[in-house]
Amino acid sequence: MPSKAAPARGGVQRKPADLALREQRLAAIIAVVRDVPRGRVTTYGAVAVRAGLPRQARLVGKVLAGLPDNSDVPWHRVVAAGGRIAFPAGSPARARQLSRLGREGVDVARGRIDLARSGWGAPPGDLDQWLWAPPGG
Repeated sequence: MPSKAAPARGGVQRKPADLALREQRLAAIIAVVRDVPRGRVTTYGAVAVRAGLPRQARLVGKVLAGLPDNSDVPWHRVVAAGGRIAFPAGSPARARQLSRLGREGVDVARGRIDLARSGWGAPPGDLDQWLWAPPGG
C-alpha cells in the first residue's frame, strides 16, 4: 500500500522523504542558533554553513521567522551580512532584537554590530573570514 504524500504548494505532492529532509534541515538550523553564545551574534549565512546548508541563508531567515512568539530559540543573535540588523527601522521586531541584544551587552551602532568584536567566529572553512581577517588575526 503506497504511503500518502503531503500536498505542497502548486498542487505538487511532497514525498515523506522530502518532509524528513525538511525536518532535518530545520533541526540543524535551530541547533546552530541555540549554540550561539550569549553576548555574541552570527549571520544568517554563517548559520547556514554551520548547519551544513551553505548558500541557504534565506532558508535560515524563513525558519527563524516561523518560530512561535514564545520560542526560547535565541533568534535575536542572528543578523544579516556585515552585522546589519535585517528588520526595518521602526518595526516591532527590530525593537525586540535591539532590546534583547542590549540586555546581552551587544553594541549596535547605526543598525550594525561590529562582528570583529561581537561576532561568534567564522564557521570552519569560511573563505571570506580568511580573506578579510586582519593581519595576524
